[in-house]
Amino acid sequence: MLEVYDNRRKRKIIVFLSDDIPGVLMNKKLVTELNEELEQLKEQNLLWNPKTLNGPSCAKPTVDGKNVVMLCSNNYLGLANHPALKKAAIEAVEKYGVGSGSVRPIAGTMDLHIKLEETIAKFKHAEASLYYNTGFTANSGAIPALLRPGDAVISDELNHGSIIDGVRLTKADRYIYKHKDMGDLETRLKEVKEKNPNRIVIITDGVFSMDGDIAPLDKIVELAEQYEAVTYVDDAHGDGVLGDHGRGIVSHFKVEGRVDFDMGTFSKAFGTMGGHISTSKTAKEFLLNKSRTWLLTGSHGPATVAASIASLELLMQSDALVKNLWKNTNYYKKRLIELGFDTGESETPITPVMTYDSGKARKLSIRLFEEGIYALPIVYPMVAKEKARIRTMITAEHTIEELDLAIEKIEMIGKELKLI
Repeated sequence: MLEVYDNRRKRKIIVFLSDDIPGVLMNKKLVTELNEELEQLKEQNLLWNPKTLNGPSCAKPTVDGKNVVMLCSNNYLGLANHPALKKAAIEAVEKYGVGSGSVRPIAGTMDLHIKLEETIAKFKHAEASLYYNTGFTANSGAIPALLRPGDAVISDELNHGSIIDGVRLTKADRYIYKHKDMGDLETRLKEVKEKNPNRIVIITDGVFSMDGDIAPLDKIVELAEQYEAVTYVDDAHGDGVLGDHGRGIVSHFKVEGRVDFDMGTFSKAFGTMGGHISTSKTAKEFLLNKSRTWLLTGSHGPATVAASIASLELLMQSDALVKNLWKNTNYYKKRLIELGFDTGESETPITPVMTYDSGKARKLSIRLFEEGIYALPIVYPMVAKEKARIRTMITAEHTIEELDLAIEKIEMIGKELKLI
């Protein structure tokens, strides 16, 4: 144990040297407090202990040394291990190396990044697109850039944490509307309009990641146009899933050209990594000058960018993977419902198996893994305390035999836990 002077706090603090990591200074009080909080999470069945993939992300991977059927990956189209994407990545490394060397505005923009943005815009039928490091940094960077003091933001109550964090970073007035409730959204719009803000931005997820339900984007757009508001949709779970050739929720509702900001991510159906926003050329130029997460985050290396281009080119050529995803989804969902399981409000490959109790959700997940099915519990704070579930995710890569095995095991253990 050592006593040192903290210049920032202008006081002495006690630290200790970790026995496990010689020479590392650790604040003993902090470590004690964190351990206490971790124990509380453990007692409440809320502690995460991530498992490890021992190979590629696919429908039947090796996880912690065990061969399992994967039911908790966002790899909807099976592109994360697709030969065309791997070929593109290898070729890019040979030509460009492994890193970009900088942030985009300085020396981190390669011609590959420009080609990817042009390809995103073509795929999305948009005027322009901007590529971010992640979907999270797209939301946490673009939203604060767009909203200023005197503006107003209206957000669905179940929006993703990255939207919530992006809104928290603004100085705009903040309003929440009830989940997918267009009457409540209009009430908020009327309330906001009376205060005469400079700019109103409505923000919604496209597909809500915990329940798998879809935002009524067509109705949101109609209200936005009526009240002269800006529309911003996070289509992370709609990319590659909804719409023509997987173009997303904007295509699904046929509102192309009427949504101001169509944000998405490559880390799910597209099989790679990175966020993107499709918008007007003017708005793109504004974001690349004002969005701090774009300005100050190192750009993706050539392999990731080239593979991302390949994923979009595949989808533009054929919608076979998207069709197979929906064939598998409909088969799986129908079987679960016939067995008596509660799948909540799901309308997409995200299919919750509701347990409501966090302990049962964890037991179901543990037992499924023992039986060769990998599906994770979703508990508070990801969902409300009384809304625990395991969230199963269907992909285009699953075979009917793999889905049948998963259904068989879910049925068996569901009966053990008296879920059905």
